[in-house]
Amino acid sequence: MLTFEEKLAIIESFPELQRKNVSLGRINFHFEESVSDKKNVVYHLHPNGNGFVYAEYVHGYKTNDKGMVNIRDFSAEELRTVIQKSILSLSQSTTDEVVSVAQNEEEQWINEENHTLILVEEDDMWNVYAGLNLDGTFNSYREAAQYLDEEGFTRK
Repeated sequence: MLTFEEKLAIIESFPELQRKNVSLGRINFHFEESVSDKKNVVYHLHPNGNGFVYAEYVHGYKTNDKGMVNIRDFSAEELRTVIQKSILSLSQSTTDEVVSVAQNEEEQWINEENHTLILVEEDDMWNVYAGLNLDGTFNSYREAAQYLDEEGFTRK
């Protein structure tokens, strides 16, 4: 288990997060650029090492009723990954207004092996391409992004 200081150092390495000290020595970290009402990425990081990361829209984590995953026993890599995915989930809007502005713009997604997939909106559908080959078609941006996330890809 990481110490409080180790967790704090990892969390503070994300420049997009702002530290907010709260009661009993606990610390929250906000993502002010969030496209939703949710701003807390890290919630109640405690000097005893306990704390939570918002992961309601992140696949693969068991969350509580507030959409938080407990990070008490996370490794350094697990903590970095869940924070990155949390920030990404709060960076993506699912509203039709924002999606229509981005119409026909390509997004590149990359995995740990440096494989790249392209996500593009075409004819009211979201298509994922591996080079010239169609990898998948989805009804919404959210579905396509969830698929890419599940496959281990992150937006470039």
